[in-house]
Amino acid sequence: MSVNPLAPSWLGDPADAHDLAPQLWPATARRDDSGALSIGGVSARDLAARYGTPLYVIDEADARARASRTLAAFSSAAERHGTTATVYYAGKAFLSAEVARWMTAAGLNIDVASGGELAVALAAGTDPARLGLHGNNKSLAEIDRAVAVGVGAIVIDSLLEIERVAAAALAHGRVQAVRLRINSGVHAHTHEYLATAREDQKFGIPLAEAPAAVAQIRAHESLRFLGLHSHIGSQILVVDGFLEAARRLLALHAELLTGGDVPELNLGGGFGIAYVDGDEAPAIEQVADALVAAVDEVRCELGIPMPHLVVEPGRSIIGPAGVTLYTVGTTKDVVVSLDESGEQTAVRRYVSVDGGMSDNARPALYGADYSVRLAGRTSSAEPVLVRLAGKHCESGDIVVQADYLPGDIAPDDLVAVPATGAYCFSLASNYNYLTRPAVVAVRDGQHRVIVHGETVDDLLRRDAGLHPQGETQ
Repeated sequence: MSVNPLAPSWLGDPADAHDLAPQLWPATARRDDSGALSIGGVSARDLAARYGTPLYVIDEADARARASRTLAAFSSAAERHGTTATVYYAGKAFLSAEVARWMTAAGLNIDVASGGELAVALAAGTDPARLGLHGNNKSLAEIDRAVAVGVGAIVIDSLLEIERVAAAALAHGRVQAVRLRINSGVHAHTHEYLATAREDQKFGIPLAEAPAAVAQIRAHESLRFLGLHSHIGSQILVVDGFLEAARRLLALHAELLTGGDVPELNLGGGFGIAYVDGDEAPAIEQVADALVAAVDEVRCELGIPMPHLVVEPGRSIIGPAGVTLYTVGTTKDVVVSLDESGEQTAVRRYVSVDGGMSDNARPALYGADYSVRLAGRTSSAEPVLVRLAGKHCESGDIVVQADYLPGDIAPDDLVAVPATGAYCFSLASNYNYLTRPAVVAVRDGQHRVIVHGETVDDLLRRDAGLHPQGETQ
């Protein structure tokens, strides 16, 4: 068939609307003998029948394997260059008690960015010494809680926080290890809202102000300075930004060594993944090799010791392990004019599903692209260009901007969107009073809920007009 002229240039050949591109799907994703999608040895049809849709599905084996592979990649690269490495899992990507346990079992530490994330990690049994606390506006209560339980490190994001963390550590009789977040000014190749090291933004201390900030940290006996921290953005598919950030930070690192110990360098995370056929994400081994080699090269030029290295990936570990299942509600063909005269037209089919921006806000927030496949069956029908739409009262409620599905796509069909393990559950909302979906882990033919889905009763229970404070049902 010919390519629909409305299709974006990156969208691949529509000849096979059933293929499962390996860079987009969990490692265990395949089609069973009936043509239905299966993940972790469990049929998507069975999952939808058991738990309903929308439904977040996480391939547990895939997530664990990616965590182990990431640690091995950075540890091996560090060893080749005479140092060691620590990997923190960035909990903001997706955190639950089970995921926290998977990550620590794989040897990773966990990075949390709020009191709530800290509470989940602690409730999961995570050793506080393996936790790091981030955030540009940590409350006094969050700082106090982190210090009290003995988190391994707190990332200082402002001069005010130096005094706040120092005071909390003094009050608890502790010496709190801290890192200083630096705004390196490196512009990552990513969406404007995802770039976190531009000069005019809320995160970190400018390079020029860092020496004075470190001196302020070192002046407190209740604080121990670990080193510099950088995070240049998210969903980054090329490594040159990381390399430039490392170069800038190491120059500052060398300067700071004249005033005391600087044992480590934290280069953050933000490693990207593939969301559509045209995306090419480097293997984590390539990222690790490039980053560690660059640090070694620059530190040799500066004549300083090789620091211990720290990274904080999240999306690259959990993102590809996740798939979201939806049920089709309606389909609608829309004729689109290709020229001003309206003589040339093409058809785009809108396929509306039972979720949308409440379970995946990224397309609306960032213009993020996703892919979609028929999950409950296969079909010999000729593929058609579709736009997968959500059910919310917003024209921007689009889950998948463009992909091909079989032309007989119909109400009650089951579809699957891959690469939804990161930032979909985390950003989920109750917009239009939709309930947030359950999260189900699958592995070796077994399935279990790791986050319960909400019910309408859950939503009504919070409404004080229906249930005044203190009233129980």
